[in-house]
Amino acid sequence: MKLSVIGCGYLGAVHAAAMASLGHEVVGIDVDQAKIDALAEGRAPFFEPGLPELLTETHGSGQLVFSTDVAAAADCQVHFIAVGTPQQVDGPGADLRFVNAAVDSLLPHLKPGDLVVGKSTVPVGTADSLAPRIEATGAELAWNPEFLREGFAVKDTIEPDRLVYGVRSERARNLLDQVYSTAVAAGTPLVVTDYPTAELVKTAANAFLATKISFINAMAELAETTGADVTQLADAIGYDKRIGRKFLNAGVGFGGGCLPKDIRAFRARAEELGRGESLAFLREIDEINLRCRQRVITLATELLGGSVYQRRIAVLGLAFKPNSDDIRDSPAADVAVGLNGLGAEVVAYDPEAIENARRTHPQLTYAASTKEALADAEAVVLVTEWDEFKQLDPTAVADQVSQRVIIDGRNVLDREAWRAAGWRYAGLGRS
Repeated sequence: MKLSVIGCGYLGAVHAAAMASLGHEVVGIDVDQAKIDALAEGRAPFFEPGLPELLTETHGSGQLVFSTDVAAAADCQVHFIAVGTPQQVDGPGADLRFVNAAVDSLLPHLKPGDLVVGKSTVPVGTADSLAPRIEATGAELAWNPEFLREGFAVKDTIEPDRLVYGVRSERARNLLDQVYSTAVAAGTPLVVTDYPTAELVKTAANAFLATKISFINAMAELAETTGADVTQLADAIGYDKRIGRKFLNAGVGFGGGCLPKDIRAFRARAEELGRGESLAFLREIDEINLRCRQRVITLATELLGGSVYQRRIAVLGLAFKPNSDDIRDSPAADVAVGLNGLGAEVVAYDPEAIENARRTHPQLTYAASTKEALADAEAVVLVTEWDEFKQLDPTAVADQVSQRVIIDGRNVLDREAWRAAGWRYAGLGRS
């Protein structure tokens, strides 16, 4: 099929390349000329494992092209809207300017029988508001939320764990079945539903994951007060199949371009609908999450005798999660900036996110390697669980620092091994 993807950011670029790899003819469209130039040359404009290989595979084949001109979508039958929905500047709600602009730009090029497919995460009710404008052209709207995990986005697109179609006709469903024929043939679970349910599936999923993470971090706060071990607590309750162990890892909390802004937008939308009480708990989820970042800063202050002023601190990690260069709402970056604001001499290192961090936080000092970051450090703070940080040998790196103090902001290190090597170890919710 001939597909267009409007918006070539994280979601759109991966979706366009993945669809082309499955045999579709795809045109990716974005207003950012630099981004389009990079993609057209087969270069990924951000770090995502597997995406460079996918772009190389499809580059020059004619299956995948990129343009800044939305008219390039005119020959396509299915059009995906994959633009961002950031948090509003002056409030917690979702900013839908890019969604509306994408639809407005596409309207003159739609023809009867076309299908516009929303993939952006939007407040419930958005599809119902867009549908009349699209239907006036003879085209139809569907909503098909994405469930990508940064670091695993290529696999999640080509081999999704489920598909959700918000449609109003059998024809729209059939077109989506053709787009996702490989996944459908593989027996991927499919939910065919209405617009509001399809929109809610994504926001509800993110709200649930955020709740689970903040729950275990709330338990970590209690564990620190009582002397309990939150990791063992998580193991014990995780054996209950109704609860499960995934996302019960206490630490510095969640971040990125999705969970924080999505739970805020979800709560704001509930208030607009007159059901604010239904999602009032998400405010506390957000607050617990933000407290985790401050807790890491407090731990560093306590372990350094009450002040971090002019103390050299190695911060390991800047991206909000490993296998990503995304620093949006990153707990790791916030910890580095917070320590710097207290007068610490912060030296930060991340395998992929340094350039993004440097543009946003030029006041920090950046190292070119873990070894450089650790040199003469009076404390080490691990805040992004990259494998190279998790695999550090506490004995081998002991002589690189000036004081053997480490804060495990992700509870991923072997506490006993680090203490046996002479380090003062502190985790979150672990004595």
